[in-house]
Amino acid sequence: MTTTIESPPTPTRRRVPLPVTLASWAVPVLVVGQFALIAILPLAIASAGVLRHVRDRAVRRAAALLAVGYAVPLALWLTRPDGAQSLSKDMHPAFTGLIVAASAALLVTLHRARRRPLPAR
Repeated sequence: MTTTIESPPTPTRRRVPLPVTLASWAVPVLVVGQFALIAILPLAIASAGVLRHVRDRAVRRAAALLAVGYAVPLALWLTRPDGAQSLSKDMHPAFTGLIVAASAALLVTLHRARRRPLPAR
């Protein structure tokens, strides 16, 4: 008769999904490349993925900052009666800089969350 000793399971690494990381990279590329309205798709993917899969508060705050930074010029463009034909033409360069900076903050926090070891149980 043999006895087996069960060891506690090793903690698995909670990885940030690849679409979240790719979408986080795509947002500033599209905004700087004058495709700001199309950037809402990767923004939605990144925000939903962060809220669903990542538990780190800093990552969630960075994703919220990116979403708000994008929502403000979008709302201004939609509510302005004499706005430009495209969001990219109507967006102030400061908003572009804010979106790029917020996206960089999101990418840094995603990288930091990926490298952080899991807490011991």
